[in-house]
Amino acid sequence: MSSETTNTVSHRTGGPLVGLLDALAGHDVEIVDLTNRLSHETPTLRLPEPFANLIDFSLETVSEYDEPGPFWKHQNIHTGEHIGTHIDAPIHWVTGRHSHDVADIPLPRLIGPAVVLDFTAEAAADPDFLLEVEHIQAWEEQHGPLPEGGWVLYRTGWDAFARDRERFLNADESGSHTPGASAACAQWLSRTGIAGFGVETVGIDAGKAGTLEPIFPMHYYLLGADKYGLTSLQNLAQLPPRGAMLIVAPLPIVGGTGSPARVLALVPRSS
Repeated sequence: MSSETTNTVSHRTGGPLVGLLDALAGHDVEIVDLTNRLSHETPTLRLPEPFANLIDFSLETVSEYDEPGPFWKHQNIHTGEHIGTHIDAPIHWVTGRHSHDVADIPLPRLIGPAVVLDFTAEAAADPDFLLEVEHIQAWEEQHGPLPEGGWVLYRTGWDAFARDRERFLNADESGSHTPGASAACAQWLSRTGIAGFGVETVGIDAGKAGTLEPIFPMHYYLLGADKYGLTSLQNLAQLPPRGAMLIVAPLPIVGGTGSPARVLALVPRSS
């Protein structure tokens, strides 16, 4: 069999994935890592008293080429579910308590098209900026509809503070000041066909979401509608307004309400 025939058969049996693999091999598609690095220094959510907080991420050495393990090094991981770049499953919130845990998230929800809504200028002018329905509708007029079964990624420039816990949480005596979405916007998004909503901040809700009605409306409406949240995303500036494909890879924790996740975007390289 000639090499030409072999390549033809290979492409035929590979089906539609061949084009993607060829694009990756030919550097026509770029892989962008949207994940914040996970360590004991990673900024994490801090709830006010009397609410309890998750533990920060840490590693415990079990052996390190020594008597407990002479040829290897291995460690225990200590972490909360909602630490660093992570996914929120519906059962994280009371409105989604009878829906999916992390292990049961349908796989098509974890891979899909992504659009990026850029509101960095608004967030720079006002850290308490709230996304409204009219903002999204204006974006749709310019870029087209939100993707069915896809992800809406909310760019605010907040990833610039991801290595600085104090600036990332941006809290004072009145609470945290980070951008998010209004209650009306959260409810509107919950009625669309999107799979989920991703942000650069520590949570999918605004810092002042505890003062909204209902409190934490993104959690309340989105998770209650069997949609998903992604937090602490990085490098959204490297994605186009539309045209990227998102891959979300959480740990399949049985009963898990969330999980640290590796989040990658496949982006067509500009010619």
